[in-house]
Amino acid sequence: MCKTLELKERLHEHLKQIVRDRDPYLASGGHFYVQQYIRQELEQWGTVETHEFLVRGKTHQNLLLNLPPIPPPSSLFQGELPPILIGAHYDAVPGTPGADDNATGVAVLLEFARLFALQPTKYPIRLVAFDMEEYGLVTASGSSEYAAELRQQKQPLRLMISLEMLGYCNSDPGSQRYPTGLKYLYPNQGNFIALIGNLRTIPDMINLRRNIHKVGMPSEWLPVPNRGKILPLTRLSDHAHFWDQGYPAMMVTDTAMLRNPHYHKASDTIETLDLDFLTGVCRGLDVGLRCL
Repeated sequence: MCKTLELKERLHEHLKQIVRDRDPYLASGGHFYVQQYIRQELEQWGTVETHEFLVRGKTHQNLLLNLPPIPPPSSLFQGELPPILIGAHYDAVPGTPGADDNATGVAVLLEFARLFALQPTKYPIRLVAFDMEEYGLVTASGSSEYAAELRQQKQPLRLMISLEMLGYCNSDPGSQRYPTGLKYLYPNQGNFIALIGNLRTIPDMINLRRNIHKVGMPSEWLPVPNRGKILPLTRLSDHAHFWDQGYPAMMVTDTAMLRNPHYHKASDTIETLDLDFLTGVCRGLDVGLRCL
């Protein structure tokens, strides 16, 4: 219980630093502040690399931290394992402080740096704070540029996970909406965390869901064929660019506008979040990722 409370407090402290207007063009001061905060937090656990890309003549930055795995027994060593890439975008739409979208994802990303640095996992962990996700439907984004570069360099990934809105919970009946047809398959209460992945991630989604449940967090999973094109709402985050490049990838989400009435609004503030829910998501993913 003490560790859970400490985790909740750390997540809250991250949110207080990240939640602010931070559009890279219209709130460049807030954007720069959050970018530097992320760099400062990640640098506590290793060397932070910068992946730069150009959009409309302006240079943008993804921030990367690579964490080594548990050293394998020498008798079993067969070469370097591909990393699990965990990403979260740190930009926000103009006019919103972006508490759920996506300060919650970044807060969990920063806590993963601490958790996986202190207690490594079987696989190498690569944490990436992506820029320009909110512009990704109309121009290049940090994740589209990075995924394309990985594919061009033929770099393998064990799995890509996009942390996209993790902190809104509503247990009222009817609080959860779905794309056409899915409401008959899933709960109508918005009190679960969703795992949405391409078909290659089905075993991992089952595994993660089982371990998320172990910490008392409800979870649902949805496999999506054909890069999500039959359900366009499943493509609205950084994971979709990894689908497009042929990688196994999933989004972890509270389902955004299908649950959260503050989505892309000025009212997306810390006060609207459920920090116990966010803490449970972080704990569940921590447990689950160590079992992959």
